[in-house]
Amino acid sequence: MLAGMSPTSYGTLLISVGLGTALIHSVQAADPSLNSTRETVAQWVQTQQLISKTRSDWEADRELLQQSKALFERELKAGQDEMGKQSTNSSVADVERLKAETELKRSNEALERAKVAAASLETEVKSLLPLLPAAVLSTAQPLLNKLPADPNTTKAAPTERIQTLVSLLNEIDKFNNAVTVFTEKRKGPNGEEVSVETVYAGLGAAYFVNESGDFAGHGRPGAQGWDWTLDPKLADPVREVIRIYRNERTARFVSLPATVE
Repeated sequence: MLAGMSPTSYGTLLISVGLGTALIHSVQAADPSLNSTRETVAQWVQTQQLISKTRSDWEADRELLQQSKALFERELKAGQDEMGKQSTNSSVADVERLKAETELKRSNEALERAKVAAASLETEVKSLLPLLPAAVLSTAQPLLNKLPADPNTTKAAPTERIQTLVSLLNEIDKFNNAVTVFTEKRKGPNGEEVSVETVYAGLGAAYFVNESGDFAGHGRPGAQGWDWTLDPKLADPVREVIRIYRNERTARFVSLPATVE
């Protein structure tokens, strides 16, 4: 159909074309140029029909293309949304990974500090062991067995080492803050071993006397342990302190020598 022409007009045109063709046939013998005109008109009609079909096909194809475009746009948006989610998840994962790495670094640093602290405490505790009476050492022996021979090469966990040290320090502190009496062996004037009772005033001072009262003295902590000094005059006051300790005498002040540095 020609642009701007109604169906009625088109029908009129076809009728006119038909009449024109009939006229051309009637006068063909008279004028050969009419053959050319007839072919031109026929080609024009075919061209118009082709244009109409092409327009109709284009309308159908355009609708299909629009639908395909809408589908592709939805798929593209869905893909972009998914990529956005993946990017967000990746960012969250990066933050969590960085946080975990930071915490791990702090834990490792704290672990190294704990190892250094444990080694230092172990050295100090070992330096105090010679000052502990055999009875105290015997009580603490299970803990002492856990102390590493070499703090710098041990594979024991720092937490376990510190726990052992805390327990040992509790035992030492308990002894240091109390007055205790132990039966021990001490060398007499002639080098023989004499059984004595020793009164320890913590880690500050100690006093001993034998059962007969003819062997007595006092001690003080030194660099390698206790330094003992014979002093027979201390026999009676030391025996009195022991009786008070055992509730055999009423508590009272007893004068004993002490060195304060």
